[in-house]
Amino acid sequence: MSLLLQALQANYPLIKNLHIGLVSCSGTLFALRGLGVLAGAAWPMQAWARRLSVWIDVLLLSAGVSLWTLLGLNPAREHWLGVKLMLLLVYIVLGSIALKRGRTRGQRALGYLAALAVFGFMVTVARAHHPLGWLAG
Repeated sequence: MSLLLQALQANYPLIKNLHIGLVSCSGTLFALRGLGVLAGAAWPMQAWARRLSVWIDVLLLSAGVSLWTLLGLNPAREHWLGVKLMLLLVYIVLGSIALKRGRTRGQRALGYLAALAVFGFMVTVARAHHPLGWLAG
């Protein structure tokens, strides 16, 4: 067993809790930045806010990949993980529309609401370990 895998196994609870905490931080920061953009505030697009968002998301992805490696998950075999990764891509696109790519306030608002909905559904997929998330019953 590699030293990296041993280190991951020894720190599984820490990595899992870090991942969950970073999900909360990432979602909260996106929600606040999106509200700020819709309100016409300048701060959501300032360098510090964008950098903070990137750092949180890089750490979140790193923790997620660490868990994925540690647990030996394969998104082609674990369908819930494959769905979660596809939803992540959709969330990124919608978040981009909400924060900067939307040309009108209406487009940004729609992107914002859709991104929040996808984020929430992604959380239910992860918690249920089922591709349908909360819809699986």
